[in-house]
Amino acid sequence: MIQRLKQCLSRFRRDEAGNPTVEFVLIFPIYLGMMSMSVELGMVTLRHTLLERGLDMAVREVRLGTGTAPTHDEIKTLVCDNAIMISNCEANLRLEMRPADVRAFTALDADVDCTDRSEQANPVRAFAPGQQNQLMLLRACLKYDPLFPEGIMGSALSKDVSGQAAIVSTTSFVQEPI
Repeated sequence: MIQRLKQCLSRFRRDEAGNPTVEFVLIFPIYLGMMSMSVELGMVTLRHTLLERGLDMAVREVRLGTGTAPTHDEIKTLVCDNAIMISNCEANLRLEMRPADVRAFTALDADVDCTDRSEQANPVRAFAPGQQNQLMLLRACLKYDPLFPEGIMGSALSKDVSGQAAIVSTTSFVQEPI
């Protein structure tokens, strides 16, 4: 009986018919995970680049504007119009702007003011349009739904209660004189 078992096991050990299948089963999930991570990272990079572009274009418009102080909603509309491929931008974007003193500079707060679908709409934390020749700090926070929220990259992102991740972009500019 033992001799027969040894023969079967030795024949099984020598047979190489299923090797490619075993390798495929072991390696394919790793490749699939890397592909989903690269797609997710590409979309995050695309959203961040578009947010940066929209913010830069809006700041240029505000900086070189007609001398009127723009409101939060006007700047938000400018950013969303220039960030062309961001879906539902108006609802998921929150801006924070305040003047800064050049001689006694203090940065914006470390915790970012973002939208949250699970909470009621909160007023904007700080939004001061500024005056002529004044240094302004502007921060935009965009919430988005990850493509693969349970994937390797999606689970590594810090998300709020509703499952949205945030992209934050900050810029500064000086109000031009009229």
